[in-house]
Amino acid sequence: MQRIGAFVCWCGSNIAGTVDIDAVTKSAADEPGVVYSAEYQYMCSEGGQLAIRRAVEEHGLTGIAVCACSPRMHETTFRKTAAAAGLNPYMVEIANIREHCSWIHKNRESATEKATILMRAAIAKLNLNKPLFPGESGVVKRALVIGGGIAGIQTALDIADAGYEVDIVEKSPTIGGRMAQLDKTFPTLDCSACILTPKMVDAAQHDNISLYTYSEVDEVSGYVGSFSVKIRQKARSVNRELCNGCGDCITKCPVKKANSEFDEGLSKRSAIYVPFAQAVPNIPVVDRENCTRFKTGKCGLCEKICGTKAIDFEQQDEIIEREYGVIIVATGFKPLSPERYGEYLYGQSPDVLTSLEFERMMNAAGPTGGVLKRLSNNEKPKSIVFIQCVGSRADAKKGKTYCSKICCMYTAKHAMLVKEKYPDIDVHVFYIDVRTPGKNFDEFYRRAAEQYDVNYIKGMVGKLADEDGRLRVIASDLLDGKQITIDADLVVLATAVEASPDVRALGTMLTASMDQNNFFTEAHPKLRPVESPTAGIFLSGVCQGPKDIPETVAQAGAAAVKALGILSKNKLIGNPCIAESNELLCNGCSCCENVCPYGAIEYTEKEINDHGNRNNRRVAQVNEAICQGCGACTVACPSGSMDLKGFTNRQIMAEVDAICRT
Repeated sequence: MQRIGAFVCWCGSNIAGTVDIDAVTKSAADEPGVVYSAEYQYMCSEGGQLAIRRAVEEHGLTGIAVCACSPRMHETTFRKTAAAAGLNPYMVEIANIREHCSWIHKNRESATEKATILMRAAIAKLNLNKPLFPGESGVVKRALVIGGGIAGIQTALDIADAGYEVDIVEKSPTIGGRMAQLDKTFPTLDCSACILTPKMVDAAQHDNISLYTYSEVDEVSGYVGSFSVKIRQKARSVNRELCNGCGDCITKCPVKKANSEFDEGLSKRSAIYVPFAQAVPNIPVVDRENCTRFKTGKCGLCEKICGTKAIDFEQQDEIIEREYGVIIVATGFKPLSPERYGEYLYGQSPDVLTSLEFERMMNAAGPTGGVLKRLSNNEKPKSIVFIQCVGSRADAKKGKTYCSKICCMYTAKHAMLVKEKYPDIDVHVFYIDVRTPGKNFDEFYRRAAEQYDVNYIKGMVGKLADEDGRLRVIASDLLDGKQITIDADLVVLATAVEASPDVRALGTMLTASMDQNNFFTEAHPKLRPVESPTAGIFLSGVCQGPKDIPETVAQAGAAAVKALGILSKNKLIGNPCIAESNELLCNGCSCCENVCPYGAIEYTEKEINDHGNRNNRRVAQVNEAICQGCGACTVACPSGSMDLKGFTNRQIMAEVDAICRT
């Protein structure tokens, strides 16, 4: 029989304000196996932990039941306390009487009753607990960064500077990401390329960094410390080793009708191209969908003029298999397409642009050479209207329910740049709320409104109408309480930031949690903001949610530090709560193998001694280094042979019985 100590936490008024602590403590003393029960205002504090250690020593406790907050918050804390007292750390059970009880109940009597039931269930399970001992696994001293934007580059540089090898996988032909498309950055109006390009060059030239551009992750298996990854390096039709980046092939290519992805479709590029002048690596890629050689078998002019014979039309995709200790996700974002909002005439009028398209137009290296003009007639605009929150803070059926966080600031930036270069242009900004929570952000917005005389109008735009070659903006002014119309030459839509469209498949490969908006979910929003719930997977940049460049770079550094915490170790302590197979009960059906998301179960032919009867049988075996203890196999097993250490079927049923006991 166990000798259990039950400890009930007040958590200040978080628990004590709703739950009768004395009643729960007294009830715990009557439970089977409990030889000591006590309460404390903050069990997680140094004083609370000291009280637990003293109780273990004085009462000879073999197990600890703590009624407190979520085990996600402090389970590790109490396990360390148990270990310090000489107990096995897995002889600790947490009854969550805060998140599951006091925070969701208003009635003190019902909250106390539920807290007592949760305590009873934890003690019932603890009575069946057995000491568990974690195993060890090695660590591959290499990191994989998925995404080559500013987040991925910064993370890779920080890890590489610490002396570890890093591979960057980027799906486009160059690293740089969205930041490479920007002209200026708020709130300092620095040249984006001047900040980013040195980082790109540093990453390319770093001895510890390997770039896999025009590549995608095909398959991921393994576990923290030992991930096995297959990378598909797509065929560029250009030999990377031979190409010297002279650009003759691009100049001579006769096909120049493809839309430039870098310029958001506002300019044309050739069928063989480099996305932009500062691209890293500076190696062209052949767009096979637009190349005449691949469409008709003719042309091949680029191959004929290439002095280094780098053009290779027979080149095929290459699969590269590498081992990694950690994986950092930095997949970035894409702007929401406003085509679904027909009232804004996007796609119908060439004078309606997204903010990123407007950004490219204002860039000196952009499609118009930095000259602001109407795309419908190439004339200089006299009036520009910016519409904020297009797709952000919207109904879930029409857009994204969240705030995209950067739109207010980049709209102010655009308005200031226009007024700086063209003081005679009238600039109007329609907004719901102006949100400027960063350092020097509010001053930046006020500068646009006060110093540059940008007309901010609190209100919603109902629709646009194309009348006599101009765009009539029909909107409401909420402060004046009236309908207004403005004739504009250009309308710029500040569209929502959304996750990259292919991240859901990547998240499945990584077994990483994602929210309903396809952003990766952090392990804890406050205490573990750059870690995925899946061990060894870290989050960097906008893949986790909308953020600006400074916040992205800060998170990139934080993700690098967390990754280095694993890479710096020679061995990792595993989770002992893993599946095990009772070979006497296993019937070899493969159900557990089919549902295991980690590939931790395999079958083998083995001689089984079944109560004196020896025969060869096909049975399941669990690879303890790979198993993550998810429990999928235990519920799928029809014979009941699969069980989960620390969460056995007996323990779960004991909890159920305790809950149902009156």
